[in-house]
Amino acid sequence: MKVLLHSLWASLITTLCNASPAIPSQEISADSTHFEYLGRLDFSREKAVGFIWQASTATTEFTGNYLAIGFANLHGQVYFDVHVDNQTHIIAARNGWIEIPVTSGSHRLHLFKRSEANAGRVDFLGIRIAANATIQRPQNVAKQTKYIFYGDSITVGACNEDGAEDQWEDRRTHNSARSYAALTSAAMNADHQNISVSGVGIVTGYEPYTAGQFWNRMSYAPHAPLAPLQNWQPDVVFLNYGENDDSYSKKQGQPFPANYTEDYVALVRAMRKAYPNSHIVLLRGGMYGGARSERLRPAWEKAVAQLEKEDRNLSHYIFKHWSTLHPRVSDHEKMAEELVAWLRTAPLLPRK
Repeated sequence: MKVLLHSLWASLITTLCNASPAIPSQEISADSTHFEYLGRLDFSREKAVGFIWQASTATTEFTGNYLAIGFANLHGQVYFDVHVDNQTHIIAARNGWIEIPVTSGSHRLHLFKRSEANAGRVDFLGIRIAANATIQRPQNVAKQTKYIFYGDSITVGACNEDGAEDQWEDRRTHNSARSYAALTSAAMNADHQNISVSGVGIVTGYEPYTAGQFWNRMSYAPHAPLAPLQNWQPDVVFLNYGENDDSYSKKQGQPFPANYTEDYVALVRAMRKAYPNSHIVLLRGGMYGGARSERLRPAWEKAVAQLEKEDRNLSHYIFKHWSTLHPRVSDHEKMAEELVAWLRTAPLLPRK
């Protein structure tokens, strides 16, 4: 079976790569050293890089008047922001090559996965540029400070570009690039990863898995390979869980999960082992549950008190701003402003 799947994958790659471009071009495969990557990405296949988690990026610099981006092995819905020079294009990934308009000259390409992991994933094949064009790995892309965010739909940025109602059919309007996680990181001049999934909780939620089952995995599944967390050690780890434990159990007519505090503490302790030198920030809020629920609040406060007592490199922050629907971009901007102001004055946090 493995041999057959490998053969089918190789055949698919060959077919896509042999598709005729609009003009004479050269192909730069995704595993080329000309690309700078950021995110929890899958490098297990030759000539392809798996984009799974939101906020994963690829960056390169090239010359010429032609650009096409290649994808394969698409599952679900995957949307990208494609930044070329001063223009941004929103594209829906599809199997094959997508041409992006560029003029003659030198260009910087930045590919950002805006849609979340449980909505879809895709393999990035690389780019095609003009036959006589040049390409180089960009310099000084990585920032000194690193953040990683764990959470649910609030942290993902789900529905943040929707109108008067939340909708889940078209993930084009779910934009991680305008989440409070991304906005906070940009304001603090930090690279970030976003390992959040809509609907998940510590004990229960709208998804089949809990946060503790996949936070350290390559993809959103308990059986997925473990991620090499040691290769990307953040300065600050942020957690924002509890909204779904509250709202889902309430909708089911159930009491708030009795083991929330215990499981929350266990998750943070596991993260501490994985990130021994990181500062951990426990967040709460963004929607009604985290802001107002008297079921969630005491359970979360009990977990925070226990963890802050045993871990001196850990602190917490509660958002003042919240929304009844999923936070829109304007809400994320207010949340980011709050968090940035706190980060700039909070004791113990690393400064670079």
